[in-house]
Amino acid sequence: MRRAPARFACADKGISQYMPAKRDMPSTIQRSGKKAQETWGKTHDSAVEQYGEGERAHRTAFSSLKHTHEKVGDHWEPKAGGRKGPSDAQAAKKGARARNSKTPTAEGVDANATKTHLMEVARRLEIPGRSSMNKGELVEAIKKANRKATSKAR
Repeated sequence: MRRAPARFACADKGISQYMPAKRDMPSTIQRSGKKAQETWGKTHDSAVEQYGEGERAHRTAFSSLKHTHEKVGDHWEPKAGGRKGPSDAQAAKKGARARNSKTPTAEGVDANATKTHLMEVARRLEIPGRSSMNKGELVEAIKKANRKATSKAR
């Protein structure tokens, strides 16, 4: 059963518009900064118009968010140095190729970042043994710490 879209008042036009992103925004994004919320929300709403409500709209919104933000703990932060671009091999794919791919994602971790940056994120998340980890192990450890922090925040 489809729910009625959430409504919001458009301050600059004084009209009501449908904005399903307000209703469907995941908690990790709700705990994030305004820019992350706007990026996810605008992309989600545009995807809902094009594809309809559902998983595809959410995937599209997360894909857009991953180009400018990375997941750190239970929220999303802008990528270091304002760097933009795909965060992992899956995010770099486009269209049907991406939808049909079995490539695992880095779950919002910026796997294309430098090892130095990943070490800093691991330090902030207090991941033990990080100094002896290679880049792939750091990505996996950060993913695990992010899942744990998100679960705890719910």
